[in-house]
Amino acid sequence: MKFKSKKKEPKKENRFKKSFGGPSKRAEKPAVPLKKTKAQLTQSVVGMITKTKRGWELMVADRKDKATYTVRNPDKAKGLDGQLVTARLLANSKAGKQEVEIDLTLGNPDDPRLVSLIAIYQNDIPLEFPDTVLEQAESAKPVTMKDRTDLRSIPLVTIDGADARDFDDAVFAEPDAKGWHVVVAIADVAHYVPTGSPLDKEAFKRGNSTYFADRVVPMLPEALSNELCSLKPHVNRACMAVHMWIDKEGELTKWKFERGVMKSHARLTYEQVQTAMDGQPDETTSPLLETVIKPLYGAYACLMSARLKRGTLELELPERKVMIGQDGYVNAIIMRERLESHKLIEEFMICANVAAAAQLEGKGGVCLYRIHDKPSEIKLDALRGFLDSLGINLVPARQLHPRMLTQILENAAGGEHAQVINEVMLRSQAQAIYSPDNIGHFGLALAKYAHFTSPIRRYADLMVHRALIRVCRLGQDGLTDQEIKTLEDIGEHISSTERRSASAERDVVDRFTTMFLADKVGATFSARISGVARFGLFARLDDSGADGIIPFHALPRDYYVYNEKQQALIGERHGRVYRLASPVQVRLDTADKLTGSMSFAIIEPDNKKINKQGEKTKSPRPLGLVRRSKQHRR
Repeated sequence: MKFKSKKKEPKKENRFKKSFGGPSKRAEKPAVPLKKTKAQLTQSVVGMITKTKRGWELMVADRKDKATYTVRNPDKAKGLDGQLVTARLLANSKAGKQEVEIDLTLGNPDDPRLVSLIAIYQNDIPLEFPDTVLEQAESAKPVTMKDRTDLRSIPLVTIDGADARDFDDAVFAEPDAKGWHVVVAIADVAHYVPTGSPLDKEAFKRGNSTYFADRVVPMLPEALSNELCSLKPHVNRACMAVHMWIDKEGELTKWKFERGVMKSHARLTYEQVQTAMDGQPDETTSPLLETVIKPLYGAYACLMSARLKRGTLELELPERKVMIGQDGYVNAIIMRERLESHKLIEEFMICANVAAAAQLEGKGGVCLYRIHDKPSEIKLDALRGFLDSLGINLVPARQLHPRMLTQILENAAGGEHAQVINEVMLRSQAQAIYSPDNIGHFGLALAKYAHFTSPIRRYADLMVHRALIRVCRLGQDGLTDQEIKTLEDIGEHISSTERRSASAERDVVDRFTTMFLADKVGATFSARISGVARFGLFARLDDSGADGIIPFHALPRDYYVYNEKQQALIGERHGRVYRLASPVQVRLDTADKLTGSMSFAIIEPDNKKINKQGEKTKSPRPLGLVRRSKQHRR
């Protein structure tokens, strides 16, 4: 397929004018106007009120929605020109116009405090808790020792991010004759959230907590999520604990679940723990180093050896972290550092999740599994084609094991294509979901897996806790018969709320990034091609990880052939090749703070061109606009 690139005359940009497209992971096809279904007509949209020749209109904040909405209540729009609002979608008028009715005024689009609010309202994430839910949470009382195991003498500690406010897991490890005894204690949310209660209904509705750079929309009210269910140090807390015994090869040999009362001996951060292990303990970690921290790393080493042996999929994808100042504006955008202490907690949680699934399956109980299917044939073919273009072979689908994908990643590590291979491989994967029907977890190479370790922020984990309470006879508040009957529907619902939150979280990072770079329009950046499509390229800036589109008019003049297998646009006349992961210099052309989208242009010296082999050579003349042939005009 061929495309002609031409230069557009520069236009004076409205500061909130939409730019076409978005990041590669979200815009693999051109955006088109959305058709609203009857169900969607009751939903709301977020946008900016603007006065046009046609009257008052709503410029939508969702870059995927290209529709133009007319404001049905224009009197309410007066005085709101340039302001962000939420609006209800209405049925089309007789003239066929898509109409909205203003519902709530949010404020000035330049206000950084509105960035996460846009995503919250745009994705229909419940924000305020009903009074009945708040009353139930605030009336909860601390747990007593009745019918519970006393675990307070075990030196359990929490290890979380420095900015974490809810601590739902604590860990402990000690060596024994055959390997390691590991304890993972989890907040006993089921004790405070009875099935069918207002708290339970609201938690189910939300499905999970949603985390933004400047706020959290919790699944449970703060009276529980940050207080009674949070495993704060030096206070009694109700917990569901699992004792696990692993052998010297890191294999889980036996386990035991119990409801208890624990007392966290310290609230530690990932950085604290890693620094202590690296030989620089502080006043908090110093007394814990030999008795608590080093044994944790010893057990972790065993679990990692088992992980390597079974061969899991090890994707290395840098994650952007938005640093917000006290004024609400972005100070910096950095890549999150992944420490050994992060991996330690991850391995302990995986082991506990395996034990939960094994306990429920072994006792004939019902389990809401976390399942991850193998990549589909279509996605595998696309991955195979891309790897072929880099000279990398992939085994047939029937022979595929996650360790084979990891071997490819390890061989590419440190090379120029390492990052893009990780991303393309991620796109080839199926999405993990919740289901009562177990097919295993492909990425983790596990036959059985369930989410047990985060019931404060995930409803799926609360369901697993209730199932364990029922199967292990740990109380009267276990999984009900009605929940068992509707487990498939519950899994589908919380899988959808998880996707909703992930989408909203990405939107907020994109908007904050765009806001951070908005005053740098015209500046040049080092970047890599992060996506190739029939309608243009996508680039990701090296420093900030910001994504944006490079439309055809922003490419050097040429005919471009889209090669799907090679994931490349190839210039037919001058031989330029823009391949996935290729380094480029780009100029930031637009930064639309309303939609969180950016567009770039390729920067290349006029006296340079690229031949078929990708080598730069002197251009004998400036590039000219290639005229279309009659065939192309058709």
